[in-house]
Order: sequence, then C-alpha cells, then structure tokens
Amino acid sequence: MPYSDPVMDGPTIQAAAQQALEGGVRTADVLRTVEAVAATGTPTLVMTYWNPVERYGVDRFAADLASAGGAGLITPDLIPDEGSAWEAAADAHELDKVYLVAPSSTPDRIAMTTGHCRGFVYATAVMGVTGARTSTSDLAGPLVERTRAATDLPVGVGLGVSNGDQAAEVAAYADGVIVGSAFVRTLLDAGADRRRGLGDLRALGEDLAAGVRRAGERSTA
Repeated sequence: MPYSDPVMDGPTIQAAAQQALEGGVRTADVLRTVEAVAATGTPTLVMTYWNPVERYGVDRFAADLASAGGAGLITPDLIPDEGSAWEAAADAHELDKVYLVAPSSTPDRIAMTTGHCRGFVYATAVMGVTGARTSTSDLAGPLVERTRAATDLPVGVGLGVSNGDQAAEVAAYADGVIVGSAFVRTLLDAGADRRRGLGDLRALGEDLAAGVRRAGERSTA
C-alpha cells in the first residue's frame, strides 16, 4: 500500500508511492485491487507499513482484507513484539501474518519471529532499502538455512531480484522468490503508455517465472 514515509524502500518504490498518493490512491482502492486479483484464484497478500493499517483501524482492516479475499499481510516495519493487536485481528479473520527476518537476526530472534508467522517467512536478502540489484546477496542462502532450522514454514527471499537469472539463483535454495521493485520500475519507465507498461510487465514476469522453473528442473535432474 502506498505510504507517505516509506523509509525502508529505495527510490523506485518511493517514487511509485508518491505518484499513487498524488493520484488519490487510498486503502479502499488497494482493497478493490485485492478483490480483483483474489478472484483469479491466486492467494493475494498486501505488503504495507504499519501506520496506514493503524489509521484505518486494525480490526476493520483485517475484516475488510478478508472480505476482499485477501490471504494475509506482510508487515516490514512491524515486529512480533509489537504485533499483538494485528495478530489478534489476523487470527480472528484467518489471515496470514508474515514477518521479516534479516541477515543480522540472531537464532533466538529468528525462532521468535518465525513462531509468530503464518503462511510463510519473508527473508530479506540484503541489508538496506528495497530496490532491484545487479546481483543477489551471498547472505541470503545462509539466512534461509538458519530460518529453516527454526520453522517448517516456506521461506521466501526478497530485496534485489530483477531478472530470471537472479530468480533461478534464489529459487535454488529458497521456497519463494519475492520481486517488487523490478515490477514497479517497469511500470514507472512506461509512464502513461499503459500498453507498453503491461507488455513489459508480462515479459518480466515470464522471464522471472522461467528462471524459477529452471531452478526446479535442475533440482530434480
């Protein structure tokens, strides 16, 4: 969801958030998008800073997200220590709770965080803000191993993946490849040309999916 102070994001998502807010996008618009995506049968999660949820009303947000067909929420700036209100609302509406672990997380912290997750665990591949990168982090593999030692939940890796080769590299050791900034950048680069933007978006998605499939084929060979 767009937020006015996206401190954990790089320039790409910051620019997109600003553009969305200036265009009048609000939480209700995001929920309508969730409803449209969920109608395809695809599990649909929202990623958001905590402040917009708090302003909207935690219980109200959980109820409306579930009503729209949403599967859960990824909360990058909310930690389990401070998440009791969200967890109660999420549990009441059977929503997944996805917290983040990082290369700096201690074993105890990973165990505590994953114990509060439902659905999957989000492993940040690099230290720093979001954004597409030319290479993936060598910290991601060890972080996935440490996370798997603490939970049976799937582990998705994010922060930096921007092409199929990188997706294949990450998919070789992770359960999921999380891509955000590369998709957003593609749409921003297209500007007002929606046809070009959707075409480029489709091409990027196909490249990423092909990379994940290559990794799967190698693992079963």
